[in-house]
Amino acid sequence: MSIRIAIHHETVYSYDREVMLSPHLIRLHPAAHCFTTVHSYRLDVRPETRFLNWQQDPLGNLVARCVFPELVRELIIDMEMVVDIIVANPFNFFVEDYAQHWPFTYEASTARDLSPYFGLSEDGPLLQRYLDGISRDRHDTVTFLVQLNQQLQQHIAYIQRLEPGVQSCEQTLASAAGSCRDSAWLLVQVLRHLGLAARFVSGYLVELETPDAKSQQDTTALHAWTEVFIPGAGWMGLDPTSGLFASEGHIPLCCTSEPTSAAPVTGFTEACKTRFHFASTVTRLGESD
Repeated sequence: MSIRIAIHHETVYSYDREVMLSPHLIRLHPAAHCFTTVHSYRLDVRPETRFLNWQQDPLGNLVARCVFPELVRELIIDMEMVVDIIVANPFNFFVEDYAQHWPFTYEASTARDLSPYFGLSEDGPLLQRYLDGISRDRHDTVTFLVQLNQQLQQHIAYIQRLEPGVQSCEQTLASAAGSCRDSAWLLVQVLRHLGLAARFVSGYLVELETPDAKSQQDTTALHAWTEVFIPGAGWMGLDPTSGLFASEGHIPLCCTSEPTSAAPVTGFTEACKTRFHFASTVTRLGESD
């Protein structure tokens, strides 16, 4: 059975005076490898006096680049897409023989292609202590990833954090708490230290209530998780906030080697006072067998 839904996401920046904006990059387009089928997509950026061009960044993500030739008092980014949510088995894949068990070594050509996703940005004492607690014995690769993801979810409590940016691994481990983006970045670094190519993912998490739920309230929100590359299976999503593999409710928008390149909106504004508002909703449009 599939459920067709509409996702609406609006972001509004209101300024206390007319200001000049730098070119803005908007990363709100679904990636090609998501489980969902996208039926329609609309991105509306106001003011209307602007130039919008779609481009691919160096990592293959679709990015809208907006240039604003005039002073503006308000910036509105309005996105809506219609997708089919179909229950997917996140373990429906094959693994190459040489990667069936971890540790393994990527083939030379594969490792060369994956080079941006091996970067070790952090190497603090708390991270090293956490890594020391991970067994280096031979494991079934998929089982190892399931356990690694679950262990991190149990170790790091989820919190809503409104401050911008991503915590360092040391901060997240010291407090044993972090937002989804903090846990995702920690898992990226853990996987890379273990010799696995990993990347940071920004996207939507759609949660649909089951028919027998007391109050059927479907939700969607921007979310962050991790992807690891396993030969044969390709990029596999791990969500350390839930401890589960990414599935039909995860809609990736941007996959990058560093979190700073995955922000939904980036750009500069003249110094001013700004009021910021955002909202995201999901609406069921119908079901089919």
